Amino acid sequence: MKIYTDGSGKTGKYCFFVDQTHELRLFQKDGITNNESEYLAIIQTLKIIDNKNISIYSDSQLIVNQLNKKWKIKEKRLKILAEQVWSLSRDRNINFVWIPREQNIAGKILERYSK
Repeated sequence: MKIYTDGSGKTGKYCFFVDQTHELRLFQKDGITNNESEYLAIIQTLKIIDNKNISIYSDSQLIVNQLNKKWKIKEKRLKILAEQVWSLSRDRNINFVWIPREQNIAGKILERYSK
């Protein structure tokens, strides 16, 4: 299952889009950073979608590399969010994949709803 995620700290909006079913979920939380919104989009995906095999596509190199444990997480707030993602990923086959911004369907959707 392919799922695209994106978030915006500027608006506090974040979302996920399920490629196969075209399911779209939008969320908003005030007072969050861009990185927090990116993490929250992934967390909501894993809470709502119970599929065991998911590829999550994000245009955030930081988040993808942190979740794949290639980059260290220095900020405590982000580390807490990453731990939530890893906990929700337990006993599932979850792949975190970086894609360029132009290929992120969720980003295009988020742009449209942020105007």
